[in-house]
Amino acid sequence: MAADTMHIVPLAAPFGAEIRGIDLSRPVGTEQFSAIEQAFDDYSVLLFRDQVINEDQFETFVCRFGEMQVNFLRRYTIKDRPLILQVSNIKVNGEDIGHADAGRVWHSDMSYEKNPPRMSVLYAREVPVTEQGQVLGDTLFASAVLAYNSLDAKMKERCQGLRVKHDVAGRRRDTGTGSHDNAQREAMEKVVHPDIRTHPYTGKKAIYVNHGECVAIEGMPDDEAQALIGELADTATRTEFQYRHKWQVGDVLM
Repeated sequence: MAADTMHIVPLAAPFGAEIRGIDLSRPVGTEQFSAIEQAFDDYSVLLFRDQVINEDQFETFVCRFGEMQVNFLRRYTIKDRPLILQVSNIKVNGEDIGHADAGRVWHSDMSYEKNPPRMSVLYAREVPVTEQGQVLGDTLFASAVLAYNSLDAKMKERCQGLRVKHDVAGRRRDTGTGSHDNAQREAMEKVVHPDIRTHPYTGKKAIYVNHGECVAIEGMPDDEAQALIGELADTATRTEFQYRHKWQVGDVLM
């Protein structure tokens, strides 16, 4: 129990927790917000069920954690809401109203930025369901912290000090998805990050590479770099380090 009406319940997964007893349509008290923020650092993924919130309330809550960052694919943001990217497979007059290609491959959101965001916050306003009632569109999360902890001492030593080039267009070249946005992706500046990042709040170390988007390692031959990137990326997404989220309308997921 974090406060009189708020409970933190660990998920049936290697990480993650559900926050119960909070209505995000109302201002969150200082004590409760501090408990939520600590829980996020502790559990990495937080779930709030049955939320009914508008864009103002969503932005107010998210901005408590820090300044929101704008995704470069601005064509998919909600009208007059440049901070909120819409994920949707709906078309109007033949045009996508949201980013239909989001999340088809393993990635770390906006790792292609010089200063990647602390978190992503998702809100389910509508969820795809088959005629038989099967909910579609599960989202998988993988703990790169647990993955790093699984590395042996030799691999940890090998990874020390390595810097990896991130190219947002890279994974699209590999998968062939989202081709209509490729020109924007190609125009993005390429950035370099450590292969193992240390979380600035918790001090935990995490693998920070993924297939496709990580295209090179500074000072390392391409074949050797791609082999190491592949090994680390595969480790980071092993099944035992995953949480699979099955969406319900009203879910807010950090």
